[in-house]
Amino acid sequence: SCLDSEYLKLEQVLQAASMDNKTIILTTLNAAWSSPGSVIDLFIDSFRHGVRTSSLLKHLVIIAFDRKAYRRCTEIHTYCYALVTGNVDFSQEKRFLTAGYLEMMWKRLDFLRLVLEKGYSFIFSDADIMWFRNPFPYFYPDGDLQVACDHYVGNATDLRNIANGGFNYVKSNNQSIEFYKFWYSSRLRYPGYHDQDVLNFIKHDPYIMDIGLTIKFLSTTYFGGICEPSKDLNEVCTMHANCCIGLQSKLHDLRIIMEDWRDYMSMPPSLKTSGAFSWRVPQNCSLSLLNQ
Repeated sequence: SCLDSEYLKLEQVLQAASMDNKTIILTTLNAAWSSPGSVIDLFIDSFRHGVRTSSLLKHLVIIAFDRKAYRRCTEIHTYCYALVTGNVDFSQEKRFLTAGYLEMMWKRLDFLRLVLEKGYSFIFSDADIMWFRNPFPYFYPDGDLQVACDHYVGNATDLRNIANGGFNYVKSNNQSIEFYKFWYSSRLRYPGYHDQDVLNFIKHDPYIMDIGLTIKFLSTTYFGGICEPSKDLNEVCTMHANCCIGLQSKLHDLRIIMEDWRDYMSMPPSLKTSGAFSWRVPQNCSLSLLNQ
C-alpha cells in the first residue's frame, strides 16, 4: 500500500542519515520557515559556523510538513522526509496555540514515537535553535529523555525545571517508547494545550516512575535560549529563539544571535576567555513571555 511504501522510504532516510549507534538529528519544517533566508537557512548556517558541528549535518533529517517545505528541503539538504497529512494545510505560519499549530505539534510528537519504535535514538531540535557546539559531550550518560529548559533551577533532576519541547535527546528503548505513547495520549486529558505544556503537566505523573523512565533536564548554561540565555559563549551549545512571538521578531533576533556568534568566533583567544562578550538579544523577542 501507499502507507507501506512511505514507511519504507522513512526507513531508508533514517538509515542513510544514522550515526553508527543508530542516532539521528531531526527537525521539522513548514512552508513559513522554509523561504530562502528564513529560519531553516539560519539553522543549517549555524552548523556550518559552529565548533565541530558541520560534520553533524550529514546526520540531520528534515521532516517537511507540506509540499513547499519538502521541495525547499531537497534544494538545500540531503535527507528530507515528507510527512504530509491528507487534508490539513500546515504551510501557513502557525500562530502559537491555534488549532492548526496544535495539530502540527501533536502530529510531530506521534512521528517521533514512530522513529523511536524503529530503533533510532534522536536529538530533536526546532529549526529556530542555533547549534554552536556539538551537544553530545554535554548529555548525561544516563537519562532516557534529556530535555532543554525555558527555565533551569540548577539541578538536572528537579521537576520544577520548565521543560522546553523544542530540544531533546531521546534514547530508543522500551521506557522512552512507552513514555511517548503516554505523552501523546495525554493530549486528550489536556485539550487546547501543546506538547510542551502537557510535558510540564505530566512530568509529575507517577506513571513515569512505573515506566522506569529517567528524565534529565539540560542546563541553560549549555542549552540556552532567549528566555534564559547561556551566559558564557565559551560554553554555549545551542541557542533557542524561544520567548518570541511572530516569525519576523524571531528572524530578527536569530540573525543577531548569528552575528554575535560570528563576532565571538573571530575574537582572539585571550578576549574569548575573558568572558566579556554577551548576547545582544532579546531585541524583538521578549523575556517577559516566560512569566505569562
